[in-house]
Amino acid sequence: MAENSPRKQQKTDVVKSTNVKFQKGHVSRKKRGQVMGSLGGFRGCTVWFTGLSGAGKTTISFAVEEYLNGKGIPAYGLDGDNIRTGLNRNLGFSPQDREENIRRIGEVAKLFADGGIVALTSFISPYAKDRIQARRAHEDAGLPFFEVFIDTPLEVCEERDVKGLYKKARAGLIKGFTGIDAAYEPPVEPDLVLKAGEFGVHECVRKVLKMLEKRNVLPFSAVDDVRELFVPDDQIETARADAASLHSVNITKLDLQWVQVLAEGWATPLRGFMRESEYLQCLHFGTLQDGGISSQSIPIVLPISTADKEAMEDVSALTLSYEGRHVAIIRNPEFFEHRKEERCSRQFGTANKDHPYVKIIYESGDWLVGGDLEVLGRVYWEDGLDHYRLTPTELRAEFARRGADAIFAFQLRNPIHNGHALLMADTKRKLIERGYK
Repeated sequence: MAENSPRKQQKTDVVKSTNVKFQKGHVSRKKRGQVMGSLGGFRGCTVWFTGLSGAGKTTISFAVEEYLNGKGIPAYGLDGDNIRTGLNRNLGFSPQDREENIRRIGEVAKLFADGGIVALTSFISPYAKDRIQARRAHEDAGLPFFEVFIDTPLEVCEERDVKGLYKKARAGLIKGFTGIDAAYEPPVEPDLVLKAGEFGVHECVRKVLKMLEKRNVLPFSAVDDVRELFVPDDQIETARADAASLHSVNITKLDLQWVQVLAEGWATPLRGFMRESEYLQCLHFGTLQDGGISSQSIPIVLPISTADKEAMEDVSALTLSYEGRHVAIIRNPEFFEHRKEERCSRQFGTANKDHPYVKIIYESGDWLVGGDLEVLGRVYWEDGLDHYRLTPTELRAEFARRGADAIFAFQLRNPIHNGHALLMADTKRKLIERGYK
């Protein structure tokens, strides 16, 4: 074909090859899920980022790719420009070529997804029918497909104009440029809308991850989120009334401290005091392994007496009380033996009762109870320091308010002295030297 001759319209829904038959492989998706990544489970899907040039598709896509791979979940970013330098280098920007461009990448993404990889495509893909075709190809193969609309206003995209394309299009040097003299058809019912002109990359990535977690693609442990265990405000009166009607167990100050740790989300992804399976994973492997791997080397357990255990063996819920005040409810409790020598030996490397914490463990109850925790309110100690005890969620909000790009902290094991101040000042200096602001 001559270089300037008109390109014939391609019928992309027609299979021209004859005498071919789809061959089904021997490796199931379940098997692929067992060997792909460190979190296990089949997570193959396609996240289709669509929007105007300069909207932020590639930036967000590559940031999600980096995050997922850092969590041991295979992901691959398929970028429009990159694909046009290889697989689709023979395609231009006519309506017919645009259609074929999206058809090809839809099929490529489907193969990635079928291989257990989270495929992240960042293409303008201006035509709704082409995106619908890509979704249908995935659905026909039984693979999840999520359309994410990067809804960045045209004026913001033009202001960014990283590649200088809008300027050329306005000058008439580029014809058929989407958003200028070629139409873009926004998704009618996308799975997610990202206002990338209003929110930063980190927030957009977080929204994509939350969507994948809600759609059961990612385990909660893979999402950098906080699981607070407080009863919602609109349910608190009902919960308090429920707590008053249940069998109550008196807990110690140490137990209440653990209630605070759990309630505020410091022990995410735990839903409460450890059940036996979680306890054993923690003791033997230093991790939680249900729904993904999370570091957890310290058992968070609630000891109770034999008398309390025998009184509550058949209950579906129980109340935790401290100094006569109901503080939390445990739902669906699970009772198991408190093997104190094993716990101490694995946690501290000794079962010698002269060790202060070993002594506390041996003096505690002979049974442990785990279950889902519902905490009836913030824990306050009334010691003049409560306003410094921010939750993880509050800390994140404060970091964002300050525009922090790095956080450094020190855990003190003895009273504050000048050495601590020197260490913190030196750390700050080194971070600034590395480019943090």
